[in-house]
Amino acid sequence: MRDRLLTFIEALREAGLAITLAEELDAMRAIGAIGIEPAAFKEALGATLVKDEADRPTFDRLFSRFFAVPGCHRGHGDRQQTATEGHGRRSPQPGMQPASSEDSKRHDDRPAAQPIETEPHRRRPAQAQRLARERELLRLPFAQMTPPEAEECTALVAALARQFRAYMSRRQQPARQGRLDVRRTLRRSISSGGVPINPAFRHRRPGRPDLIALCDFSYSVTAASTFLVSLLTPATPFFRRIRLFAFVDQPVEVVLEGSLLIPHQPLDLYARSDFGRVLRMFWETYEPLLNRNTTFLVLGDARNNRRPPRADVLAHIRHAVRQVTWLNPEARERWGTGDSAMGIYQRHCGAVLGAGNLRQLVQALRQIFRAS
Repeated sequence: MRDRLLTFIEALREAGLAITLAEELDAMRAIGAIGIEPAAFKEALGATLVKDEADRPTFDRLFSRFFAVPGCHRGHGDRQQTATEGHGRRSPQPGMQPASSEDSKRHDDRPAAQPIETEPHRRRPAQAQRLARERELLRLPFAQMTPPEAEECTALVAALARQFRAYMSRRQQPARQGRLDVRRTLRRSISSGGVPINPAFRHRRPGRPDLIALCDFSYSVTAASTFLVSLLTPATPFFRRIRLFAFVDQPVEVVLEGSLLIPHQPLDLYARSDFGRVLRMFWETYEPLLNRNTTFLVLGDARNNRRPPRADVLAHIRHAVRQVTWLNPEARERWGTGDSAMGIYQRHCGAVLGAGNLRQLVQALRQIFRAS
């Protein structure tokens, strides 16, 4: 049942429904609570997965495909038999054979829909416990995450990556209707005596942006950077160009192959963080990559060991790209304290967003690409 439900939710996303991971978990929890009685089952899924009534026909169509109950596609002969079942079952007519498995197929030769699989009550507490654990992992601060907990997050991050990929896919579909184009509407109204009976709309055609992500792999924020790279890599087809860089005291280009992060050059993970040096080296080496179509993303805690922050370099980058966004995994109340240069860097960023756990990280990515 769980696999079928996950496949159903993925089909809804592919059909255009914006279903978040939290809503997916809500649906799982709702089904675990109410069981699989058909009417309640459908309404529970509809209540948790459908936010816009315009999406309800799509939901109903896919629900019928995945969870249809036998008897919903009967032919004329089946209805006649149903009408007589209240007066006792008819015996077969002379010369007639009992229905075979082939006869149970529908008139279009497709197999009849299978009934909803029944899940024993004893499994529901285990399922509820698993969903509760996933919610806990979504909110668990990266700074408190142990290595075993980071391993637990692997499957969760894979689901989040699929969700983000689906979000980017929907975002790049041409809009069916946008803002009113007043000039074109008035021009069209001339032929109808000035009455705007045929309004014109501006359709948004989002182009594929360039993305450069500069990720801090010092010990305190390694988990956040690793998960960010894992989320961005499956969405590569939706960018014109994507380049990922890891750094501690110097920027090194990296790629994700399977679950392994492969640096193009040696990366010293035990060096002391030096954001100023990293920004200067990046500008000197990779400045040609930057253009007005580039989204420049930095993930780091901005703790610079009291070295020169070189915010002037970040200002140069800001003027060269479309937007600069900084994701900080630290708690907001710690920004700018001690050796943190966040307050200085923030002046040259379009946005500084918290990314202290998986939930915040995904929300931040959505916000970034909604504005780009």
